[in-house]
Amino acid sequence: MQWLAFFSTMVIITVIIALQWPRMKHYPRKDKGAFLVLLLFGLVLSMFDLKYMNGPTTWVEAIFKPFGQFMEK
Repeated sequence: MQWLAFFSTMVIITVIIALQWPRMKHYPRKDKGAFLVLLLFGLVLSMFDLKYMNGPTTWVEAIFKPFGQFMEK
């Protein structure tokens, strides 16, 4: 995990919320929730080193490989 990327993303998200939240006073609750969820999603993604992470096919293969060995027996 790259701490510099995480903390810089956290600072940027804090600035975005500080600047945009007063403008969102009249928005519906769902819009405010979606705004926060998307920012939180970006913060969570900044925790991972996505360049070097395996793709979804590798994950599916790792999950189902034991089942394949079980089915061969």
